[in-house]
Amino acid sequence: MTEDQNRSADERRWQERLLELTSLPTATGREKRIIEWVRRWAGEREDVEIVTDDAGNLLLQRPGSTRRAAVENAGPILFTGHLDHPAFVIDEVRDDGAAAKARFLGGVREPYFIEGRVTAHSMNDDRAVPVGGVITNHTEADPPARLFRECEFAFDEPAPWLRAGDIAVWELPESSVSLEDGLVRARVCDDLAAVAAALCAFDKLGELESPPDVRVLLTLAEEVGFIGAIAACRQGTIPPGSRVIALENSRSFADSPIGAGPIVRVGDRMTTFSPTLTAAVAKVCEQLAGTADRPVGTPVRAGEEQPGFRWQRKLMPGGACEATAYCAWGHEATCVCLPLGNYHNMADLDEVEKTGFEGAAKVGPEIIALADYLGLVDLLVACGTRLGATEPMTTRLEKLYDERAFVLNQL
Repeated sequence: MTEDQNRSADERRWQERLLELTSLPTATGREKRIIEWVRRWAGEREDVEIVTDDAGNLLLQRPGSTRRAAVENAGPILFTGHLDHPAFVIDEVRDDGAAAKARFLGGVREPYFIEGRVTAHSMNDDRAVPVGGVITNHTEADPPARLFRECEFAFDEPAPWLRAGDIAVWELPESSVSLEDGLVRARVCDDLAAVAAALCAFDKLGELESPPDVRVLLTLAEEVGFIGAIAACRQGTIPPGSRVIALENSRSFADSPIGAGPIVRVGDRMTTFSPTLTAAVAKVCEQLAGTADRPVGTPVRAGEEQPGFRWQRKLMPGGACEATAYCAWGHEATCVCLPLGNYHNMADLDEVEKTGFEGAAKVGPEIIALADYLGLVDLLVACGTRLGATEPMTTRLEKLYDERAFVLNQL
């Protein structure tokens, strides 16, 4: 096949993987469906193994690559993503499956729970047909006495298969891509779109004659305070010397628009990330965009067109992400995210957050741009092959000094 044909085939596979993963039901502490999918995916590849830590986090790696890196005493590049999404976990089944009580794990504003529609899924019976229902009652979360919002459901019809430990998610259509606007509308972009991108990049790097030591860490329970990531730090799941690139989907704002490319995230609402690694990832972006040869210190003009590869560099303070935990435990870590619409399925969130809003709000599919997702895969592949050769920030600043230190002698 030609290079263009190969690229088209890659993009079709990457899109299929995205739609398949983001249509699966998941919840914090109930990521079973996603874990099963990942294990099947890894089982189809002879050179991939999965290591599971005591918290249930999954570490995907290639034994041949890890052995070579061990000989060279080099730490791996580690892509990380989380497998959960805000959703309901069934605590009590009532009236032979006609009703239930559940906890909601994750951050969603109160108006979305007012008579909100949900769909219940079995975690153990693949033959069980999902059933729709409505929220009839809900409480506020009130830490520490009541950490999670408690909800009651009435289902459209009895679900005799329903058990405690099953989950319910917002009632939304399956994931799709619009040819008209190029947008992906999915039940769960955060964080399964990033997980899909990580696996696609990991797969693509595996096609190289000597794949680099790139690994993928998939964590649990991020939506209640990145508990899986903290466990990975405490248990030593992250190999020493790792350069950790946490992958996220982050709420889009006017200055971080959907469709302008994946975002090199310099920090979140809690902290800033490792500056050296953040700069290294940004440098890879510049190489892909063809702007790496721009003289040091030359500003990018407002509205300047980015040929080919598009990317952004932002703080993204709308939430917190796992990179904060990795940095806190002393790992070299940064974040790359996809700009996200309808964050946590909250449609019209800007209006809902305005002072004085009253009444019910409607949930909606999370939204990303397909081009941003494909760009994220390209960036991760490039990081796997180029990140090690990226010059440190001190080198760039020394060059700047050598070029312009003469001004210090002008007085």
